[in-house]
Amino acid sequence: MEDFTAIGPDLPDPFRLLIREKVHSTNDEVRVLAEAGAPDGLIILAREQLAGRGRRGAAWFAPAGESLAFSILIRPMENKALWPRLALAAGLSVAEAVESFLPLAGIKWPNDIWLNGKKLGGILVEAGRDFAVVGIGLNVNTLTFPPEVADIATSLHLETGQELSRPGVLAAIIRHFAHHRLQIGNDFNAMLDGVRQRCVLTGHPISLLTAEGYRHGQMEGISPGGELLLRDETGLHALMQADEIRLR
Repeated sequence: MEDFTAIGPDLPDPFRLLIREKVHSTNDEVRVLAEAGAPDGLIILAREQLAGRGRRGAAWFAPAGESLAFSILIRPMENKALWPRLALAAGLSVAEAVESFLPLAGIKWPNDIWLNGKKLGGILVEAGRDFAVVGIGLNVNTLTFPPEVADIATSLHLETGQELSRPGVLAAIIRHFAHHRLQIGNDFNAMLDGVRQRCVLTGHPISLLTAEGYRHGQMEGISPGGELLLRDETGLHALMQADEIRLR
C-alpha cells in the first residue's frame, strides 16, 4: 500500500492531508467538515470512494489502489462570483502535474482532463455558504475500465506504459494548485493563457446542454472572464455553465 502520509510535510501551506480508508464521496466528507469550521486547505483523500460523482450527479469510476480521489476545502477571499474559476485553476493544475510524465495534456472546458482524445480525469467544484469544495478524480494506474467507458477513458499507466506513484502525482497537483487558486482574482489572465493553450475544444464544432436546452455551434475560445465562447447562427455567446459538452 502506497504511503500518502510521507508527502504531508512537503505540501505547501495551508494544505494538510487527511486520509480516509473508505468514503462515499470525498466532496461530501469535506462539506461536512467545512460546515463544522474546518480551515482552508484541508484535503481529504479516499483510499476507496464508493459513490464518487461528476457534474450533474454522474458516477465516477475510481477503483481502490489505482486512481486518485480527493477533495480540497477552499475558503476563497475573492467574490463568490469568481469561485467557478476554481474549476479552471484545478484543471490547469492537474494538466501541469500530468505533464511531468507526458507531453501537453488537454483541458476540455471547464472540468475534464484529456489525453489522446480520452478522459483522464475530472473536476467537480461545489460551493457552500462561505467555502468551496474542489473535488478531483484522476486515473493513475488503472489498466481496465468498465465497458461503458472503456472507449473514452484512459490512465497515466496506459499512456506512459509504467506504474506511477500516486502520492507523487497528488503532491504535484497540490503544488500547482497552491499557485493557481490565488489567480482566480488577481493574475487570472496569466492562468487563462495556460488553459487556452491546452483547450481541446477551441476551433471545433460542439454541442452542449445549458439551462435553456441543447445548443450547437463553434467554440471560438475562452473569454477574459473564463466563459466558453460559442458562435451559432444568432451570434457569439459567453457561457459560464454548460454540461454534456461534446465535439461534433
